[in-house]
Amino acid sequence: MLELIFLGLFVGSLSGFFGVGGGTVLIPILLFLGYETKIAIGISVVQMVFSSIYGSYLNHKKGTLDIAMVTSIGIGGFIGAQTSGFITAFMSDFVLELVFLFFAIFALGRLFFSIKEQETKREVSRITLVLIGFFIGAMSMSIGVGGSLLLVPILVGFLHISLKNATSAGLFFVVFSSVSGFISHSIYGEIDIYSGVIIGLASLFGVYIGVHLKEKVNAHNHKRLLMFFYLLIVGYLTQRIFL
Repeated sequence: MLELIFLGLFVGSLSGFFGVGGGTVLIPILLFLGYETKIAIGISVVQMVFSSIYGSYLNHKKGTLDIAMVTSIGIGGFIGAQTSGFITAFMSDFVLELVFLFFAIFALGRLFFSIKEQETKREVSRITLVLIGFFIGAMSMSIGVGGSLLLVPILVGFLHISLKNATSAGLFFVVFSSVSGFISHSIYGEIDIYSGVIIGLASLFGVYIGVHLKEKVNAHNHKRLLMFFYLLIVGYLTQRIFL
C-alpha cells in the first residue's frame, strides 16, 4: 500500500506541475514497474476519475469552466468511452503501447507549435460536438488517457475557445470519459480497483503539491521541463517496443 501511495503522490505531483492527465504520466511508470499494459490502462482510468472531478471542481471555482458547452462533448465522450473496454480487450499489448507512443509523440509535437487563439467564438451544432466527443472518448480511453490533450487543440483551433477555458473544458471532459471508461473496462475485467483507488486518492494530494510548485517556475523553464519529460516517455516506450 505504501508503494501505491507514494506512486500516487508522485504521479499527482507531475500531473499538477505539468498540467497533463494522470494517464500520460502513470501508464509509462506502471509499465516500467512491470504491470501488464491492459492492467496499467485500467488503473489509469480509475485514477483519472478522481483527478478529473477534483480538478474540474477547482476550475469551476475559478470561473473558467463553460459547463453548457462541454456537456454536449462530454455526452459524446461518455458514449464513445463505452467502446473502449471492447477495443482494449481485442488489441494486443504491442498495438496498445504503439498507439500510446504515437500519443506521446503528438503531445511532444504540440509543445513545438503554439495554438493560435481567435477572438470570435465559432458556433457549431450539438450533433457536431457529440461526434467530436465520441471519437475522442473512444480513442483516448482505449489507451488509458483522458483525451484533453486531443480536445484542447480542437476547441482552440476549430471552435475558437480561449486556451484557458479550453484547458478547463478538457479536464471536465475527462470526468465523462473516465467514468464511462471505468464502466467499460470493468465489464471486460481490466480494472484493478484496489490499486487504482489508492493511487487516485494519493494523487489528489500530489496534484495540490504540483500546482503550487508550478507557480515557482517561470514559463520558459516550465516548458523546457515538460519537453524533457515527454522526451523521456517517448524514449522509454521506443526502447520498450522496438529494442
